[in-house]
Amino acid sequence: MSRLLHVSSGPYAPPEPVRVLTATSADGATLHVEVHGPEDAPAVVLAHGWTCSTAFWAAQIRDLAADHRVIAYDQRGHGRSPASPACTVDGLADDLEAVLKATLAPGEKAVIAGHSMGGMTVMASATRPAFREHAAAVLLCSTGSSRLVAESTVVPLRPGRLRTWLTRNILGARAPLGPVTPVARRILKYATMGPGSAPHMVEACARIVHACPRKVRHTWSNVLDLLDLDHGVRELKVPTVVVVGTADRLTPPVHARALVAALPNCVGSTELPGLGHMTPVEAPDLVTGRIRDLVTTYATIKEGA
Repeated sequence: MSRLLHVSSGPYAPPEPVRVLTATSADGATLHVEVHGPEDAPAVVLAHGWTCSTAFWAAQIRDLAADHRVIAYDQRGHGRSPASPACTVDGLADDLEAVLKATLAPGEKAVIAGHSMGGMTVMASATRPAFREHAAAVLLCSTGSSRLVAESTVVPLRPGRLRTWLTRNILGARAPLGPVTPVARRILKYATMGPGSAPHMVEACARIVHACPRKVRHTWSNVLDLLDLDHGVRELKVPTVVVVGTADRLTPPVHARALVAALPNCVGSTELPGLGHMTPVEAPDLVTGRIRDLVTTYATIKEGA
């Protein structure tokens, strides 16, 4: 299956970058990085979630690139970034640091937006020198810091050992997802999106998720199962906004509320009625608007500018 399976037209078709580069992480892993928009514009960095790719941010890139320098990268093993035997939370932080160092000038600030595993990447990076140097503000979309499997409501049972066991085995399944069929779209919509999600949104997400190699999907599911970044939340001291859908089954609103309570500098939170886990796709204008607001309020092109 193509690693680049995605829609080819419309708002969710990935736009062509102004330039493409490769960032090298601390362990030698290479990362596909795209830069969109004017080089002298305020910077925005986008970190996608589990089983996704830069294509997930197509709507945000298309809008923001008119007057922002938008930097998007594929997490290791996703999209155009090669798979790596080292899949760890520290690796996620290493990778974000590598991208920041490769794309931003010394002292240059950026708004960093992370969705799902991308948000966890941000939390894991909170104490890293490059993050502290470059992060002006953060947007956390549909994410959590711990107890991801135990709190998931993908399996419609009461909380407890059985639900946790079933959820772990469903999300961590080794089986290939196969082609994007009507049944596959219904399954993906149930698990990851709100009931009112438009067909073109479901199609875009299905094509992105189904393009993720099954080994990569399985390996990262094990990392997320054991995730505990509660300490990272407490260290995330830049202004931070939290967004979640009320129908999110993968990272339900209980996670967002815990983040809001624990963040040292939470400057806003939004719960979107009826929306699921894929908030940048399901509510593209709202997510883009939150990023724009953070840039306007907190980001400068160079420190002291």
